[in-house]
Amino acid sequence: MAEYLPNYRYASTHEWGRLDDDGTVAVGVSDFAQEELGDVVYVELPEIGQQVTAGTEAGVVESVKAASDIFAPISGEVIAINAALEDEPEIINDSPFDKGWFFRIRSTDTGELDHLLTADDYQAQCEAGADET
Repeated sequence: MAEYLPNYRYASTHEWGRLDDDGTVAVGVSDFAQEELGDVVYVELPEIGQQVTAGTEAGVVESVKAASDIFAPISGEVIAINAALEDEPEIINDSPFDKGWFFRIRSTDTGELDHLLTADDYQAQCEAGADET
């Protein structure tokens, strides 16, 4: 059963954003997404210093089932990447909200997070989609 954490905001494309105390936003894929993907075997992360725009491709995650684009949930500059994922992409399956984060953004407008889904809204979207299959 997927976990939906209330202090995170979610894109309809299954990425999450979490505003941290330092004002940066950590980004990863949801627990629902990692369950759907299956065993993650490869991750392509953005470059540090890269400017990303909300809703545009910022990387790729590959699993034994499929490859999926990673979209930036908000706009800003990539200031850190989770290099551990390059050697151990399975961390995403084990810890999608904690150790499995993908990259950190310094946003010019953290208010963009308000345009993302709440945990309850995202869970409803995921459950509705599961009913369709």
